[in-house]
Amino acid sequence: MSLEVGAIVEGVVTGITHFGAFVQLENGETGLVHISEIADTYVRDINEYLKKQDSVRVKILSIDGKGKIGLSIKQAKEGYEDGTHNRSSNLSFEDKLSKFLKDSDERLQDLRRNTESKRGGRGSSSYRSHIY
Repeated sequence: MSLEVGAIVEGVVTGITHFGAFVQLENGETGLVHISEIADTYVRDINEYLKKQDSVRVKILSIDGKGKIGLSIKQAKEGYEDGTHNRSSNLSFEDKLSKFLKDSDERLQDLRRNTESKRGGRGSSSYRSHIY
């Protein structure tokens, strides 16, 4: 079975990294599903969506000269139309902007919480005591 860009095939997840998941295809070759191609939403942790030995349908996005195969799970879903598939496509511009701002604010709050906890949080006197 030869692979063609644009084809939708079955595969099995063989490995998960922080940047994507490796999927062994029906013909025995292995490709990579980048984290951005896992789901239609923001994926923070791939393990929330996939685990090893999961059977998945993937779309072949690319095959380079070195044999690397780029795959997508989200584009293999029925109803996905060349990147135009979006849950918020029926929303007005103002609604989309509002959703974007809310999501952005939530991510910034998460980032601030994580950064503050690594630095000791606000009000840490360890830095101030070394100034005087």
